[in-house]
Amino acid sequence: MDQLRGPLLVLRGASGVGWDEYAQVLLPSGEVRHGLVLEVDHDLAVVEVLEGTDGLEPAGTRVSFDGAPLQVPVGAAWLGRTCNGRGEPIDGGPPVLCGQSAQVAGSPINPVWREAPVDPVITGITVVDTLTTLVRGQKLPVFSTAGLAHLDLATQVASQSHAGGEPFCVVFAGMGLTHTDAASVRDRLEERSAAGELVLILNTADDPVVERILTPRIALTVAEHLAFDLGRHVLVLMADMTSYCEAVREVSAARGEVPARRGYPGYLYSDLASLYERCGRIVGMPGSLTVVPVLTMPGGDLTHPVPDLTGYITEGQVVLSPDVAVGGVYPPVDPLSSLSRLMRRGAGPGRTREDHVLVAAQLLGALAHARQVRELAELVGEVALGVTDRLYLQFADAFTHCVVRQGRSEHRDLEESLRRAWEALSVLPRRELGMLPDAMLDTYWHGNGASP
Repeated sequence: MDQLRGPLLVLRGASGVGWDEYAQVLLPSGEVRHGLVLEVDHDLAVVEVLEGTDGLEPAGTRVSFDGAPLQVPVGAAWLGRTCNGRGEPIDGGPPVLCGQSAQVAGSPINPVWREAPVDPVITGITVVDTLTTLVRGQKLPVFSTAGLAHLDLATQVASQSHAGGEPFCVVFAGMGLTHTDAASVRDRLEERSAAGELVLILNTADDPVVERILTPRIALTVAEHLAFDLGRHVLVLMADMTSYCEAVREVSAARGEVPARRGYPGYLYSDLASLYERCGRIVGMPGSLTVVPVLTMPGGDLTHPVPDLTGYITEGQVVLSPDVAVGGVYPPVDPLSSLSRLMRRGAGPGRTREDHVLVAAQLLGALAHARQVRELAELVGEVALGVTDRLYLQFADAFTHCVVRQGRSEHRDLEESLRRAWEALSVLPRRELGMLPDAMLDTYWHGNGASP
């Protein structure tokens, strides 16, 4: 061994070594650690040590190479298990034993093999299911800021989601969590884990930074086999992707790479794409892989490299707002900043309900108008508003109460969510609901101002 650079070993005299090759690091004490080859140049090799380099000494340390990339076992044996970021069990059970293995690096789905995402994943959360419906095979991130309940929302989605009776499971990858948060995630998902519908991979803040880079890749490798080989609809939640990106930045700095925006490496976009593009549906295969990355925006800055690059790759976003949270509302979703670009493929007649897409559009249109009215009321006073404008303010309050506000363990089916949506719309006069056809209004609208 030549030298240490943070979590990296720099070796000279290596021959026949390839990129992503798996390595074993033998310490003089007899301890064995594991690593991955990051870079090769003639006889020089750079190795990431998964357990960290604390206690390593150049003298007496030996490195051997397996001649193959890192692989993990894949199969149904993962269901119900809790592991660390390297895939080692931390639930007191035996190692995960399966008949097959797959490379952790994986690869994006060939575009020729991709099938368009269709049919919904129902989360049981009204504001998400009604306005930003998650579609099987979609990648829909949650944008949050520090201090908001994004981890609570992620665990609630993980515990409640289903695919309408079809085979379904969840893979939850936690990155950079505190021990308190990790324990909370395990407790809240205990029931789903006991039912054999959950794979839990947890990386805590005091674990080696290199392990954080490995965590989402192991999660996606396990999920790919469950989806495309075993025919399940798999939902992968990854929280917090900002912690992952900070780990990438730290390793990049240790390698001496030239930084780009805010110190992140220039290849951060392609690195994130290599994760997100592993989701989807494949022609001729019954399963699907849906990804919900959760990330915190430093200072709430949407132009920060992590949310900015994520937005280029994904198909919409669910935005959590401090302005909503300050009123004690959970989940603090800002509906007008949130969007699911594939919602029309997963909602509507034959998939959810015939009125779903139109109701969502009418809710957003009315909410946008209500926000304009509230701004006007702050200038001229509410007493100066007309009758209809005051009704829009009442609608905004009803929307928050009926559609947004929900208990952290409260599960609502889609019928209940749509009923609540119509309850909020019924505050408005019928003449204001121009996006909805008369037949739907006759069936679902129960307001007072019935005259057209």
